[in-house]
Amino acid sequence: MTMKKDSIVLYSALGRGHLVSMVELGKFMLSHHPSLSINILFLTPPPNQDTPTSPTAFTCAATAKYITAVTAATPSITFHRIPQISLPTVLHPQALNFELCRATTHHFRRILNYISHSSNLIAVVLDFMNHTATRVTDALQIPTYFYYTSGASTLAILLKQIIIHESTTKSIKDLNMHFTIPGVPRIHTDDLPDTGKDRQSESCQIFIDIGKCMRDSYGVIVNSCDAIEGRVIEAFNEGLMEGTTPPVFCMGPVISSEPGKGDDNGCLSWLDSQPSQSVVFLSFGSMGRFSRTQLREIAIGLEKSEQK
Repeated sequence: MTMKKDSIVLYSALGRGHLVSMVELGKFMLSHHPSLSINILFLTPPPNQDTPTSPTAFTCAATAKYITAVTAATPSITFHRIPQISLPTVLHPQALNFELCRATTHHFRRILNYISHSSNLIAVVLDFMNHTATRVTDALQIPTYFYYTSGASTLAILLKQIIIHESTTKSIKDLNMHFTIPGVPRIHTDDLPDTGKDRQSESCQIFIDIGKCMRDSYGVIVNSCDAIEGRVIEAFNEGLMEGTTPPVFCMGPVISSEPGKGDDNGCLSWLDSQPSQSVVFLSFGSMGRFSRTQLREIAIGLEKSEQK
């Protein structure tokens, strides 16, 4: 009798950055466990969700080219496209991902069943923006982890917001207080993301649900490392956080290793030539949007850092 090969499913959110990051996670797993079979599931933007900066046709073509290159270079990674569907209204990119994931859970379940027939599916790793897929993995009793594409500090803040949300009937925007999180500088409620400040808003409920799903999962993989966030990672590992927290695993910072890509523009060579701790790197993701006031604050902060 032939033994089925162990496999892991990685479910990426919309956006090239999320897909590339998930692919790098798959490569990282294979570097430690070469016998694994990695299956990467990805969402496709609906045809009626075109934007000037991200037309669907262009996005799909670029993704297809990238997937072809990865498949040729890493045969142990197999891609599964969640079938494209249409949505009745045009949505903001984040809202689009949440709704698309929710509306395609039947496709997600079908693909998981297909993979399970030919391999021993030992775990599913969900992009944190695909949290609604836990309805399927819970029903199928598959160990589920989350990949949090940001760092450990923001994960700690999100989990703290859940505790605040559960301990009061007020919205965070009305609290006007500082609070502390082990390993993280003291934070005022005014400085928290707007998406979680108004408990009556849909965005707040979504992010609370995301946090609860991650809190109750088998573990959260973060795009960070001890050298960058040593104090907060230690706080997680030592059980110093308030309330229930999931096991946290560091895998980062993720650097894309697309086939054929090198240091063509000299960025890495320039970085290597700089003095230690003399460069500040800002990364806001492909969906980062800022007001004029916020951009000014960022510029002032960079200037005051007196770093490059």
